[in-house]
Amino acid sequence: MGMKLSQFEFTLPEDLLAEFPSEHRDEAKLMVVNRKDGTIEHKMFKDVINYFDEKDVMVFNNTKVFPARLYGNKEKTGAKIEVFLLRELNPETRLWDVLVDPARKIRIGNKLYFGEDESLVAEVIDNTTNRGRTLRFLYDGSYQDFRNKLTELGQTPLPKYIKRDVVPEDAERYQTIYAKKEGAVAAPTAGLHFSKHLLKRLEIKGVDFAEVTLHIGLGTFNPVEVEDLSKHKMDSEEIMIDSEATSVINNAKSEKRRICAVGTTVMRTLESAVSSNHRLNEYNGWTNKFIFPPHDFSIANCMITNFHMPKSTLLMMISAFAGYDLMEKAYKEAIKEKYKFYSYGDAMLIL
Repeated sequence: MGMKLSQFEFTLPEDLLAEFPSEHRDEAKLMVVNRKDGTIEHKMFKDVINYFDEKDVMVFNNTKVFPARLYGNKEKTGAKIEVFLLRELNPETRLWDVLVDPARKIRIGNKLYFGEDESLVAEVIDNTTNRGRTLRFLYDGSYQDFRNKLTELGQTPLPKYIKRDVVPEDAERYQTIYAKKEGAVAAPTAGLHFSKHLLKRLEIKGVDFAEVTLHIGLGTFNPVEVEDLSKHKMDSEEIMIDSEATSVINNAKSEKRRICAVGTTVMRTLESAVSSNHRLNEYNGWTNKFIFPPHDFSIANCMITNFHMPKSTLLMMISAFAGYDLMEKAYKEAIKEKYKFYSYGDAMLIL
């Protein structure tokens, strides 16, 4: 048996959970962890540019968060219901997989009403898990009108640990500036640190960019509940890697350049589409890859990530990349130096 769940337990002081982002995207703190010599440096995020040279590649996840949290009322009783949109099952019939809260009150056949004018109605047609349901939205109008209505009524799905109310700024701040393809219910948070100005400076320096897509589902945040990590099952998430990305990344690999995965979602995407000779393949489909120590990484040789929660699959992945002992040392230092954790938190560059 390899690593155990209990090895990823640590106590995180509550005041280190970032409720709000830093005022300027690229001015979060940056911890630089060097795997070769085990050193740790403390910088600002915008200093990341100093670690990259011409022809190095940064790989971004261009998924876009949609406003997935809806509040509605149940027919007859008028009870308030929260619906979290997980994934669209069928655009034509407007079927969606959702989570509902409080779940015990929502049964097959119930109708739910959204908006003050109740302009959007959904019918519960299936139970999928104890909190999961399949809804059919009933809406007169084109598909685009329907999606616009969801956007109008939906809220930015901030992570549950952020206890404050959503503010209008979150719609823009909980989105990377290069977000293009809508489909995620959570942001690829390592990318939130990049400002337009920083991207421009990297471009001028000659750093190449490649984009892949992983639509983040809530499964990323499912707690691991088995002590033997090899028994944990990840939810599937949709990924896309096109020929443009593969050619940029494979060329950099041939030239032994630095290839930096910006975030754990990029790392999972890359590791999900590796050929037998350790090149990146084009891919359009789903991944449920769970990366934990030990793991032999094939594509990226450097990564940018946020600070993650105890016992999370994300912490396990970066421990596989950096080495468990070095990660443990880095996290102890992060807590001592009061780095902020999680979505709106500070960042780490692992070289």
